[in-house]
Amino acid sequence: MVAIDGLARRIGSRVLFENVDLALPAGAFVAIVGESGVGKSTLLNCIAGLDRPDAGKVSIAGTDLARLDDEGLSRLRRTHIGFIFQAFHILPHLTLGQNVALPLWLLGEKESEASRRAASLLDAVGLGGRAAGWPRELSGGELQRVAIARALVHEPGLVLADEPTGNLDPEQAARVLALLKAGVNRYGAAALLVTHSREAARRADRVLRLTPAGLVPEAS
Repeated sequence: MVAIDGLARRIGSRVLFENVDLALPAGAFVAIVGESGVGKSTLLNCIAGLDRPDAGKVSIAGTDLARLDDEGLSRLRRTHIGFIFQAFHILPHLTLGQNVALPLWLLGEKESEASRRAASLLDAVGLGGRAAGWPRELSGGELQRVAIARALVHEPGLVLADEPTGNLDPEQAARVLALLKAGVNRYGAAALLVTHSREAARRADRVLRLTPAGLVPEAS
């Protein structure tokens, strides 16, 4: 699903990372850990086409991101990628159902079908019957569950999760990670989880450490 070859990103003269290579097949669940400031979130942004690397290549579903213009990148993200942010990014002026349905609306899905699928995903993450509710009514853990539902509703081939448990207590974090892994398994998606939490990383099938010189296996 994802092939990364020789990826590098610099800020001025400082190298965040370089020589990043990774092959992520469908169904893989990989966690990336690393020191603060090494560029874990930047790496996810490069993979999603939200940031341009200084060197190297990212391909998603066989498409080289460097060959796409901004419109093409947006279309690829809408079709192939579900992104889960640490800060949730749930829109307060939309209901929970509308927040989850948003990726389907952007793909041109009929409103009735988008609403049905959004309700189904909310049910899958334990928020069944709350599609008409508002984000202000939810706890942090519940908002993150909405974010997971939104990331999965269009059945993407790739799920990128940037510190999805960073704002949650241990019990909420465990529940959210279990839901994320179950959803990824259900749809056969590849998943890349960036985290500072060892407990979160242990949920992945493989753990890699991002260093300025590239990705290396994390010592157990």
